[in-house]
Amino acid sequence: MAGVEMRVEQLADEAGVSIDTVRYYQTRGLLPPPRHQGRVAWYSAHHLERIDRIRALQRKGFTLATIARVLDGKLDAADEALVDAVLGELRRDQRLLSLTELADRTGIPVALLQTVADEGLLVPTRVGDDESLGEGEGFTEDDVVVARAGMALLQWGVPLPELLELARHHHRAMQDTAHRAVSLFDTHVRGAQRDHAPDAPAGGRVPTGRPDAASRLAEAFHALLPATTSLVAHHFTRVLLHAAVDHIEQVNPVEQVNPVEQVGTEHERLVARAGTAR
Repeated sequence: MAGVEMRVEQLADEAGVSIDTVRYYQTRGLLPPPRHQGRVAWYSAHHLERIDRIRALQRKGFTLATIARVLDGKLDAADEALVDAVLGELRRDQRLLSLTELADRTGIPVALLQTVADEGLLVPTRVGDDESLGEGEGFTEDDVVVARAGMALLQWGVPLPELLELARHHHRAMQDTAHRAVSLFDTHVRGAQRDHAPDAPAGGRVPTGRPDAASRLAEAFHALLPATTSLVAHHFTRVLLHAAVDHIEQVNPVEQVNPVEQVGTEHERLVARAGTAR
């Protein structure tokens, strides 16, 4: 098909997309401009290959913003493999649930879930951004579990405004921690794997597209994600339990003064201490 030119209707038909999709890709800078002859726009086989590449990346869950970086050469094959690994963790072959479906699964009113989502405390999973491929934002089975856990706190008497404020505070802290963790990974793992690989050229980067660089980055991500989440979860649990003990014994966590008049029964104190010893 090399050298053959086609009008936009033919290109759309060959690519299996709509004319509007072709034009949308152009407005996003994903397709180079066609050759114009008078008022007629002519597209080439390169445009068709480009659309096929875009659709293939969309099927993997890549957003158009990420696809643009891949097509522009700002992300090479190694980075593409890393993005695929990250998206794979988000997907995990789970069907995304709408907010209404999440409400049906948890018994929590849609209005309450919407309030929590508007606060940024219920974060949907994003897989791609093309609804025609069945992609977009939604919720997973993990969100069902978390939503039920939040409802349990409410059922035990924790007021909703105070719970939301606590969640906001935690969200801000976790965002900062997550961005720092990603920065550390980018500098010390991604950079090291790409720049200092055993088979890299002396003083140079691993050549773009090397499968060994791609596999190393994906392997590092799959190893470090569970390690990091385990560390964070364990640390928070331990700190939470120690905070419970300090509260029961009325120890000032800042000044670390000697225990004053204790609150709670001896049994409560023993239970709290037993929790911190696990």
